[in-house]
Amino acid sequence: MHDKIPLSESRINIDLNTSFSSIDTGMVEKFEKSLEEYYGHQKSILALNSGTSAIHLALILCGVEEGDEVLCQSLTYVATINPIIYQKGSPVFIDSEKDTWNMCPIQLELAIQDRILKGKKPKAIILVHLYGMPAKIDEIVCIARKYNIMLIEDAAEALGAEYKGKKCGSFGDFAILSFNNNKIVTTLGGGALICNTKAEKEKAFFYATQAKEKESHYEHKEIGYNYRMNAAGALIGLSQLKKLKEYLQKRRAINDFYKDYFKEFSGVCFLKETSLNVTSNHWLSCFYFDNRVVDADKYELMEFFKKNRIEVRFLWKPMHLQPVFNDFPYYGDKIAESLFLNGLCLPSGSNLIKNDLKRISESIKKFL
Repeated sequence: MHDKIPLSESRINIDLNTSFSSIDTGMVEKFEKSLEEYYGHQKSILALNSGTSAIHLALILCGVEEGDEVLCQSLTYVATINPIIYQKGSPVFIDSEKDTWNMCPIQLELAIQDRILKGKKPKAIILVHLYGMPAKIDEIVCIARKYNIMLIEDAAEALGAEYKGKKCGSFGDFAILSFNNNKIVTTLGGGALICNTKAEKEKAFFYATQAKEKESHYEHKEIGYNYRMNAAGALIGLSQLKKLKEYLQKRRAINDFYKDYFKEFSGVCFLKETSLNVTSNHWLSCFYFDNRVVDADKYELMEFFKKNRIEVRFLWKPMHLQPVFNDFPYYGDKIAESLFLNGLCLPSGSNLIKNDLKRISESIKKFL
């Protein structure tokens, strides 16, 4: 029997002889400095225990409170949305556009105008770079500034992606990264909040470490959280960051392989860069079937892959279609829904070898 081919995996090699104090924060601070160096020392970055924690802190720093509305794209992972609920806010879901599959700027502005007419000007926008593909950043940043709305950039899936030569995570009032187990760089669970100023980072640190006041005793005037990254995760992250360039090259080569292989199959449409301004990290290589051209069932294909021990995944189910979010407004058509109904993510891990890609391609050929 063949070994299972995972969807997205990174091989971790660490020096188990490395020792450090369980209460020393030096390793975490070193990881933060490495991230700040990666962003050209233009940002202040706080290492946390998850990307979800980072979004939550960003919302707090944006002043999102009970009853406030936050605009966010519908086609995303639920972790983008849950922190809005933590703050007792209300998500307002926006459809995707066809080029990048990310938030549609046209629907975004229509939503803002309609919410303002209803007396509910949104407090923040959460922009996602889905599967590592940069969104239409210029348009969305322009809209956020036009209406004076804070912009949070969810770059959880987009470390290493760039827009006009500038790294994703550089464009918002705040941005976040994820170092979850399946990301290009992992800390075996972790994330980061990207701030524009040191003061913002210090305020985020205050909330991430239980909101302890600067007193000799334990004094608390606000609710805080246990969101800090641990030293072991930071140690892994330092090792992983050194290999980011290598990992990016491998993910992009895998994506090139898939696009080239699928050329012979009509009706198979890949998520790809549509402009020279955009450089995806291709965290996951994704496609959808154009059902006007090809009669294929993604559920049958997924089951076929499963029997061949190849892990594939459905595209995210849009948040406005999730039962838990039924009562929140949605602006758009059915682009996100159509992508979900017809799309799949293929194995894209940095550890894939030629034999893995051969197995995957042969399986696809048998099915189609």
